[in-house]
Amino acid sequence: MPEITTIGFDADDTLWHHERYFVATKARFVELLTPHADPAEAEKQLHDIEIGNVAHYGFGVKSFTLSMVETAVALTAGRIPGTIIGEIVQLGRDMLYHPVDAFPGVHETLEALKPRYKMLVITRGDLIDQERKLAASGLIGYFDEIEIVSDKTRPVYERIFARHGDGPQRGMMIGNSMRADVVPAIEAGAWGVHVPSEHVWSLDEQDDPQHAARFRRLPDIAAVVPLVTEIG
Repeated sequence: MPEITTIGFDADDTLWHHERYFVATKARFVELLTPHADPAEAEKQLHDIEIGNVAHYGFGVKSFTLSMVETAVALTAGRIPGTIIGEIVQLGRDMLYHPVDAFPGVHETLEALKPRYKMLVITRGDLIDQERKLAASGLIGYFDEIEIVSDKTRPVYERIFARHGDGPQRGMMIGNSMRADVVPAIEAGAWGVHVPSEHVWSLDEQDDPQHAARFRRLPDIAAVVPLVTEIG
């Protein structure tokens, strides 16, 4: 049996652009609040509230939108004008319909891998939004299974690779997040492949796994094909 039989891919910022829209929306949010709050404080408060709200609302645009509203209310002691709240809500709504632009080399890489491996998407976030992006991406036909989870942890990877493959020992997870895609997959026994992205959310940052034999970092997604060929 081959060393690898199942490959999981993160979606956002691994297959297509995503975080760039959060960065742009945060900048617009800070701009909206400039007459009411110091820009640096607005940015810091939004970051702290957003991180804290993950435990309550999970990941994704809806959680982020609620965090923007909560931040605006907190920074103005409840005096934020209703018109600004309306603009913030619209910012969140616009994010739900941003273009889904696959990175260069994604189609070619998936096409090359599909005949040889069981192909999974393992992503987190809001169910409706993730399903929309997958449908809009034009990539869904490359995958055998789609897993949209509330978070990515060692037990989650153990369960997914056991359900859809030959266990994590014969699995590989590819993504841009060390914390969510790489480290817990390696802890589960799989290969963890880091493909860095232009923007990384602070919650997704983590140090490289020291002395992990199954850790690899690649310059782009096109380098996955020669890697799995080398591993066997």
